[in-house]
This record gives sequence, C-alpha cells and structure tokens, in this order.
Amino acid sequence: MMQIKPPIVVRDFALFLGLKPFKLISSLMEVGIFASMNQTLDPELAVKIAEKFGILLEIKHRGESNTQPPKKKEAPKIDEKLLMEARPPVVCVLGHVDHGKTTLVDFIRKTNVVAGEAGGITQHIGAYQIAVGEKKITFLDTPGHSAFEKMRERGASVTDIAVLVIAADDGFKPQTDEALKHCRKHGVPVIVAINKIDTKGANIDRVKKQMQERNLLPEDWGGETITVGVSALSGEHVNDLLEMILLQAEVLELKANPKACAEGAIIESKIEVGRGPTATVIVQKGTLKAGDAIVCGASYCKVRSMMNERDEKLDRAGPSTPVRIIGWSEAPEAGGKFVTAKNEREAKDIAETAAQELLKIKRAQAVADGPTNAKELLEAITAQTAKTLPVVVKADVSGSLEAMADALNNIKSSKVNLAIIGSSVGLVSLNDVETAHTAKATIVAFNTRNENGVAAQLKHHQVPVISHNIIYELVDQVKDAMADLLDPIMTEHSLGKAEIRQIFALTKGSIAGTMVTEGSIFREKAVRVWRGKDVVGQGKIIHLKRQRDDASEVKAGFECGMLFSGIDNFKEGDIVECYEISKTKAQL
Repeated sequence: MMQIKPPIVVRDFALFLGLKPFKLISSLMEVGIFASMNQTLDPELAVKIAEKFGILLEIKHRGESNTQPPKKKEAPKIDEKLLMEARPPVVCVLGHVDHGKTTLVDFIRKTNVVAGEAGGITQHIGAYQIAVGEKKITFLDTPGHSAFEKMRERGASVTDIAVLVIAADDGFKPQTDEALKHCRKHGVPVIVAINKIDTKGANIDRVKKQMQERNLLPEDWGGETITVGVSALSGEHVNDLLEMILLQAEVLELKANPKACAEGAIIESKIEVGRGPTATVIVQKGTLKAGDAIVCGASYCKVRSMMNERDEKLDRAGPSTPVRIIGWSEAPEAGGKFVTAKNEREAKDIAETAAQELLKIKRAQAVADGPTNAKELLEAITAQTAKTLPVVVKADVSGSLEAMADALNNIKSSKVNLAIIGSSVGLVSLNDVETAHTAKATIVAFNTRNENGVAAQLKHHQVPVISHNIIYELVDQVKDAMADLLDPIMTEHSLGKAEIRQIFALTKGSIAGTMVTEGSIFREKAVRVWRGKDVVGQGKIIHLKRQRDDASEVKAGFECGMLFSGIDNFKEGDIVECYEISKTKAQL
C-alpha cells in the first residue's frame, strides 16, 4: 500500500503512479472527469484511479494519525437508464460507384447536390437530417470510389442502420462487397435498397440471388434482410424504404441520454474561407450547446456557432443530430471522437497535452522504424539513393486529405519513391509554396484552389502543381510525374546496311562509294563502320549522293556515295550500318 498527501495534482499523481500524464488524463476522461495537468483531484477519485492500475492507495492527511482516509457521504447515484430517451437513427448510405447513393439521398432531401460533385462522384461525407412525419432520420452519404475506403468504414462505424444501395441492372460490385464487409465488422444492421428498378436490364431476382450467396437472404425469400426495390430518380417506393428504416429503428430501441455531457464523432472537417477550421459532427450522447468547450485529440473548440445542412443556426443539438461547428483551433481529424470539457482553458490544456504525446509517439515510431539489421540497412540506403518525388498534399476536407494520402502511399514502384513532406486542409497558401520550393517538391491539390497571390509565387519559384477534382485522375497525374523522373528508355533501331566498294579521295576527307545491301541509308543519321566483328568507327552521314544528285534516302539495291563526320579510317570491304536511337518514356 502506498501513501500520498493532498493536494493531489494530476502531473505529480501521474509520476507517483509511474504513468505518463496523458495516460492519466485519458483514464480520467473515461470516467467523465476532464482534468488539466495542474488540476487537483479529489482523494477518493485518486484512490479509485490508483486501483484501476493495480495500486492500493492510502490518503495521509497532514497532522492525521489515522491511516484511513476520511469517508465522505457519497452523492446518490442517478440511474442513467431513467434519463434515456428515444433518438433518431443514424443511417449510412453505402454502395458501389454510380449505383445511385447520392441520387437517393438527394431525392429524400429534395435538394440537388449531385451537380456539385465532380464527375457525379461524392468526394466527401455529407450528413443530413430529414423529417418523416413526426420522426427524424439522420443520413450519411459516403463516397463510393475505392480510394475512399477508410471514409466508408468510418461512416459504417458511427451508424445504426446501413442502407446498401445495389443497382438492379448491375448487381454486386467490389465496393458493394467491401461496404457489406464493413457493416458486418461493426455489427450494423443492413437494409438493401435495390435501385434503378425502372431501367432497362433491371433484374431484381438476380440481385436477390447474389444476396443469398452472401448470406444476406431477403425477407420475401425467407430471410431477415429488409429489401426494398426503389427508383431514386422517380422516387418510386422511396417512402416504403423510409418506413422500413423507422421500423428497424424501433426494433433496435435506439436511445441516448440528452442531459449528459455531449459526446460525438467528427464526420468531416475542413478550413473554410472566412470561417476558419470547421467540422461536421454527429452528437451521439448528451446535448451540445453554443458556447460549449469541446476537445478532439489535439484540436479544441469553443463552439462559436452551430449550423445544420441548410446553414441555419442552431442553439443546441441533441443525440443523432448532425451539425457543422465553427470555432476550432485547427481542423480535427475526421473519424475522431469529441468530448465536452468544463471550459475553453481546460479543453486547450487537454488538446496541448494530447499534441505533445502524439509528437512523442511519432518520434518513437520513427526510431522504431529505422533499420535493425544489415538487410534493412541496405534497403534504406537503396531507398535513399533512388529517385524521389517529394509532394505537398492539399485537399478541401480532412476525409479527402486522408484518402489522397492513402492513394498516394499505395503507389508502389521500385524505381521512384514518393515522399509526402507536408499535408493540410484548405487553400494552397504562400507557406505551402515556400515549403515546396525549399524541398524542391510538387504541390498536389485535390478539389481546392490557390490563395490570393499564390499563382505569382508559384511562377516565380517554378513550383510544379498537380491539381484535379477527381481523385483517380489526380493519382494518375502523380504517377506520370514520378515516371518523368526516370531516364527515358533508349532503343536502337537498325535502318540499313551498305558495303564500301570504292573510296574517292577529296581535299577534305574521303567519299565512300557503297552499295546498299539491306534496308535504307539516310542522310543525317548515325552510322557505325564494321570490319568483320569489330567496329572501327562511329559517326554521322553528312552528305549522301545518288549518282550526282543529293539524296535523303537510298534504298537497298542502289549505289550511293557517303561523306562521314567523325569517321576517316574506313576501307573497301567495310560494312556501314545506319541506325537511329528512339527515346521511350520509362514506366513505374
């Protein structure tokens, strides 16, 4: 048993327990206590925390001989179950590219967001809440392209019900199976929406057969999976789908305590012009109010303003409500969890401590990832000597930034390395240009623009920029830039051969009288002179004559005279080979 005297300060108590301060703060957060490094702890709380780490703690008060800490009357515990209230379901719309996910959500919301996405592909997560009679449903619309796998997985991890959209004319595709895998991984109930039932080639039974093959048996085939055929364009049976979602929500008995401290998930974050860092969040517990202090990892926020998807200001947001929050110190990481702190100062302290711990972890990881044996050392040296394309990655929102980084890191090449030396959300800034210029890097910008004055600096420093608003097009352009670093492939092509029959001496050099025996001989092309198996000279044909006339080409079977540049030791009987070298762009 260990003894400690009050006051018990968090930093000192962590050292006393042999813990890192951040570890202790995390443990306190788990029990709903948000403490800064210099905050004092209640003795009874300190005893409970110590027990969690296997340490029996005795509180020794000053001037007190009794070894037992004084007992206080415990506040009556409130059964949180009594405070639980029904909440709207959070529904994630998943599926393959172009199977109609966004069109379906668009029809439900009665607003057009499809035109705003490049190539009709949703590039980041949107969160929207709709009313169905007196009840509400919160929808997440997630990207379908393979580069956004992590974003889809994150979407599945914060939802109660997943709507798996499958085109009736196309059936299951790779992203469909991947989405189903994520739903099963997180235990999310699946409702299948068979879309495009009114298109030519629609085959609902084929889709249901594919569902059966994946142990996703439809209800009308004797299974438990709710399946609804819909048309997202015309709206046919969409109301039936909404009723099924609400029915599934009733079965799940979704509840939350609206009076608890607010907690939730970061769905998306970005830096908006005039607003600074913003984040779209879903409140999962409690009620978030304007003016609250919240923290997510190394980011903290005093909620200056909350808005719904229609940019309408809200004073409070209860469980399952999606809101966009303004007031962050920096854009929080998408997929992270936020919790409420007592005030802004406490939130800042927690965030700064988290940032310091993350930095320590990164440094430790960098050391751990270093070469540990001769083989790894050799590989490291090879990697350093290989050509490298350094890039600074910019994106409109944090989810897209994550997807871009993953897509770039997945470019595999043994010839060229790709090094991401910086990445951030927002417009391409002057600081980005300076970073790229110093590191001789390329700026890779996804779905974002330049700040004022950046274009001139890019031109002045000659910093290359690769930009696009469709991710796979951007990745292809980066691959091309990497390939450009490689030396071109030089390929030699033999054009023709001629035998030297006679030599005519001139004041300046000699003319070789030849008979073309193979292919063609060209003026201004490279030649080499063979004597048996040895090359006795290399140069270029500077004059080519057929009889008395200048010629640019002489074909096999004809005689010609040649004047060489760089060759003067040829003899009768030597063979002149005419050739050219072509350059081909190297491949990764």
